Amino acid sequence: MHHADQAIPPEVAHFYDVLKRRRDVRAEFTGEPVDPSTVVRLLSAAHAAPSVGLSQPWDFIVVTSDRARREFAQHVQRERDVFAATLGDDEARRFETIKIDGVLEASLSIVVTYDADRGAPHVLGRHAIADTGLYSTCLAIENLWLACTLEGWGLGWVSFYRESFLRDLLAIPSSVRPVAWLCVGPVTYLQSVPDLERHGWRRRRELTESLHVDQWLGTGSDALLVPDGPKFGGSVAPAG
Repeated sequence: MHHADQAIPPEVAHFYDVLKRRRDVRAEFTGEPVDPSTVVRLLSAAHAAPSVGLSQPWDFIVVTSDRARREFAQHVQRERDVFAATLGDDEARRFETIKIDGVLEASLSIVVTYDADRGAPHVLGRHAIADTGLYSTCLAIENLWLACTLEGWGLGWVSFYRESFLRDLLAIPSSVRPVAWLCVGPVTYLQSVPDLERHGWRRRRELTESLHVDQWLGTGSDALLVPDGPKFGGSVAPAG
């Protein structure tokens, strides 16, 4: 840790700690019943996310039905088998050890959807990049994820499913896109190392591997990470 970090106020340091503790949870859910008021508080955090043109294109389906969760879990297992069939022997053996969902173990599930028609046709800021609405929905998910972490809950994003199956399962309108099935609830603990790192599936990249300055091949990116290094940025006068 750089010595400059010592000057961070405690409340700011706590926020960064929440960011670092966040995990994609699979196996640690307790499954205990939860207070609806806590769920509403978490969803209020998600609903406070920024959105392009203030379109707020998300909706939240709270899934408590045992039947729906069992049917979805069975579908996830079938899709796991589809993915496993594409792997080589070494990857397949490694994948066998990885748990991919907590649909049946979590206290509840929340499905987040995206409605491209919300605020249309004139969504301010979306005319050049259509996906900004989808990005906004993902920001709501991140808000929810961080709020769960702060509350001592876990959240696991399940992506082994076909959108058409989920749309039919929950009677989602054809114009609305299901973006995420999220397993949510209290956990025994949060892993200190992400599951895929622990199982040797993928390593985490260092910031220096993802950092560029001015252009993709820009050099000098390490200077951004040096304490008391050069100052960057500032206002730019209009060209004239």
